[in-house]
Amino acid sequence: MITAEMVRLLRERTGAGMMDCKKALTETNGDADKAVEYLREKGIAKAASKAGRIAAEGLVESYIHGGGRIGVLVEVNIETDFAAKNEEFKQLVKDIAMQIAASKPEFVRREEVPASVLEAEKEILRAQARNEGKPEKIIDKMVEGRINKYYGEKCLMEQAFIKDPDITVDQLIKEKIAHIGENITVRRFVRFERGEGIEKKEENFADEVMKQIGG
Repeated sequence: MITAEMVRLLRERTGAGMMDCKKALTETNGDADKAVEYLREKGIAKAASKAGRIAAEGLVESYIHGGGRIGVLVEVNIETDFAAKNEEFKQLVKDIAMQIAASKPEFVRREEVPASVLEAEKEILRAQARNEGKPEKIIDKMVEGRINKYYGEKCLMEQAFIKDPDITVDQLIKEKIAHIGENITVRRFVRFERGEGIEKKEENFADEVMKQIGG
C-alpha cells in the first residue's frame, strides 16, 4: 500500500509532483530507491529541478478549427529566446493549443480553480453521493476522490494528452523540460467558440481535431 508519507518523502527527495511520486511508487511496488530511478528515467526528477527557474521567453500560439468555429490563443513560456525557436518547443506549443481546442479546459492548473467554484462542485458531488444512497460517513472521502476527476476534466495540466492519453499534459511538458533542458510553463490561454447551440457537436470535437492532425 502506498501511503501519503511515502509520497511525501519521495517528493522531498526528488522535487517531483505528488501524482508523479505516487505513480512512481506504485510502479516500483513501494521501493523508494527504484522510484527515484523511475522518475529519473522519465525525466521527471530532472524537470522538477528546473521548475523554479524563471521562464520569461516563449511563444503565443493560435489555433483555429472548423473554418473559424473554434479559436484558441495560448502563451507558453521557456527560459531563453534561443530555446523558444527550437522546433520541439514550437511543436509542443501547437499541441497544447490543439489540446485546449479539443478538451475545453477552464483553468491551467488546479491551484487556479476559485474556492467558490470548487466548493460548489463539492456540494454537487455530495448531493450525488447521497442520492446514490452512500453512507454519510464516507461521503466526504468519496467527494475528495471524485474531485480529482473534476480537475482532470477542467484543468489543462491534468487532462489526458489528446495524442497520447496514457500521459497528462503535465507529464508531456515535464518530458520536454528534461529533453530541451529549460523550464517550460503554460502561463495562460483563452478559448473562443462561435455561436450557440453547439453542445451536440462537442462530443465529437476531439475526434475531429485528431483527424485534422493525422492522429
